[in-house]
Order: sequence, then C-alpha cells, then structure tokens
Amino acid sequence: MKLQFTLLTSALLLALPVLAKEVPLSQAADIASSVTPASASPSFDALEIQTLAQLRAALKGDAATLTRDQLEKAKQNKTQADKAWLKASGYDFRVKENQQAGIDLLSVFSKLPETVINANLQTVTAINRDASQLTRHQALADAEGISYLYFLSDALGPRLGKAFLDAYDKGDLGKAAALIKASEVSTGEAKKHFNNPRPFLIQGNTIHLVPDDVVVKDNQPYTADGGSFPSGHTNTGYTDALLMAEMIPERFDALVTRGARYGYSRIVLGVHYPLDVMGSRMVAQRNVAHYLNDASYRALFNEARDQLRTALEKECGTSLTECAKTDGKNDPYRDPAMQTFYRFTMTYDLPQQKGEQQSLKVPEGADVLLEAALPNLSAAQRQALMVKTALPAGYPLSGTTPDQQFWQRLNLPAAYALGHHAH
Repeated sequence: MKLQFTLLTSALLLALPVLAKEVPLSQAADIASSVTPASASPSFDALEIQTLAQLRAALKGDAATLTRDQLEKAKQNKTQADKAWLKASGYDFRVKENQQAGIDLLSVFSKLPETVINANLQTVTAINRDASQLTRHQALADAEGISYLYFLSDALGPRLGKAFLDAYDKGDLGKAAALIKASEVSTGEAKKHFNNPRPFLIQGNTIHLVPDDVVVKDNQPYTADGGSFPSGHTNTGYTDALLMAEMIPERFDALVTRGARYGYSRIVLGVHYPLDVMGSRMVAQRNVAHYLNDASYRALFNEARDQLRTALEKECGTSLTECAKTDGKNDPYRDPAMQTFYRFTMTYDLPQQKGEQQSLKVPEGADVLLEAALPNLSAAQRQALMVKTALPAGYPLSGTTPDQQFWQRLNLPAAYALGHHAH
C-alpha cells in the first residue's frame, strides 16, 4: 500500500504545476455563479430555495413580518443550538489568546507594498462591478445568515443537504450547532489593530452597494461598519465549514470550498477586499487546528459529531456514506472546477513577489485538519501532502515566519484530493 501511495503521488504531482497558474477573474466569476440558485439543476435549486426559506423564517421568528432590525438580534434559537450543554462543559475557548495569535499571524499586512494594496482595491472593484444578479443574491443570503448554519447545506448535495436542513431546525444537531458557532474567534480585535477602511469608504471608489431584494427584501443597500481587515464574516464561513468538514468528512472538499465561496460573497458585496478574505482563511485554519488538538475540546467535538451523524443518518434513512454521495450536475460543489475556484481565492491574482522558494514547515498538529478525511494515512503522510500541494511562495500575507508561510500557502482541497486519489 505504501508503494501504491508513492507511485500514485508521483504521478499526480506531475499535474501540480497547474496550481501555480493564475485564474482570470472572469473564469472565477463564472465558477462562483455555478453554485447559485437557478444556475445548477432543479434539485440543487430546490435545496437553495429551502435554505433561504428556512433562513428567513428563523430571522423572522414569531414576528408577523421580517424587518432589518431583526437581523441585529439574530442568533440560533434554543431548539437549534444546545447552548446549555456547552455551558455545562465549562470549556474555555481562550478567545483573547487566540485573537492575539491571529493578529500575530497577520502582522505582515502592515508591511505590504503599494502595488499589492492598489491591486487589492482594483480586484474588489472588478468583482463587485461584474457580479451577476444570481451571485449578488447568494452574497446577500450568505451575509445575512451569518448567525446560522444554513449556508452549509448546499455543499452537502441535494439529498444530505435537505436532511441537514430538516434536522437542524428540529434541534437534532444541537450540540454541533452550539459548538461550531462558539468556536468562531471574533476578528474584532484584529480589525481595531489594523484599522483598515472598507473599500466603499475609499475616496473616489466606484463600489456598488447591493440592495437587499432577497432576505429582508426592503431594497436597502447592504453595508458594514468597522475595519475591513480581516473579514469577520469570512472567518465565520471558514470556521463553520472546516468544522463541519471534520464532522462529515464524506463531504470534506465540498465543505471547505464552501468556506471559500462564502468569503467571495463579501467581495461581491463590496464590503471587503481580497486580502481581508485571505487573512481570515489563514486565521480560521489555524484556530480550528488549535482547537482540534486540545483534548478537552476534542471530547466535546466528538460528542457533537456523533450526535450530528446519528441524526443525519436517521433523516436520510440510510448510511451517511450513501447519503453523501456525489450527485453529478445536482452537486455543483463537487464539480472539479471548484478546486480551480478555491485556488483562485487563495491569492485573488494579487501580485506575487518572485524570489527564492522558501521551504514549508508544517506546524505541529496542523495535519489534524486532514485526519478525518484521510484516516488511513499517517500524520507524516498528511503533512507531506500539505507541503506537496502548497501554494508557491511569495503571495501576499505569506510573510516570513513559518506559521505565516504555512497557513497562507495551505491548499486543503488539493491536499485532500491528492491523498484521496492516491490511497
């Protein structure tokens, strides 16, 4: 088996140079649009319609109509999230400590050259300007559903996605829902530290703020306050998606890519730059790995995961493996093009500084992110995959420290794909 892994790895590595190629903005936009309602298949569209309907119902609660004021108070209800279970555990998420670790990880932001900063604004301007109406609708749903887990359903495929939505609102996923949302380490302190103005506040900008005709449906332009770097919504999207991918490794690649798609939505709305999204990916990856390596957290995670998997199998009426199977055109997050999209979101085609390629050092325990998805591989093999599929050096935020290099260059879907096909 080890020989088979080595031979197949060598063969697949021949295709890896494509990872270093830039992806045109227009191609990335087309791929992003392929996972929006009315652009995939009737089955996928039905799932998206159900997702939006349940989100709007949750936001509205017992009120007669949905208003914008309700968005500010939105949170998972007692049925959806078992916060009492989590509180009783007494687990300390060490928020301040992890917030500082995030600031340190992103410290290179303050030293980026003007060419990168200019390209950063040009890219958000182009994506915001050229986004299709469907992509804007998806961005609004992503933005205003931040307090919930509904957005993860479309990365699960029509069958498992529907089961997830039904079980979530019944309260059958309560432990997972509570733990995942509590694991989102706020980017508030980092925003204050870096104090970077949002793109629509830059003098002379041409950002188009998107009116809400999807969720609240009051046509009020979507906006945001506070600093831009790093993106809080993107941190939420990646954290939620990564943890769900660890709980449902049968959908690992699709869920991780959903995190990237969630971050892209922030740029579509014109409220964040590419660097904001890239930085939050780095922080979320680091935080999830940190928590999964903590024995006390892992005990809670395992309990929540087991409850979730049991509930989903019951809802599906079959094994999770069967329910999670890829469903062709009805399952766009499993389209190979989404790997191309993910690679694009790692850099957003921002300028690469050419120079000597720095060797990549995997932080202790980082391979835990691939453990559930590639259980038959050793820690050393998972680490090797992370190194072999990593982004080339020199892109913004990759910095100079080993941690900055690793968390910016880590391409989880590519590492998973290589390991999955080789084993």
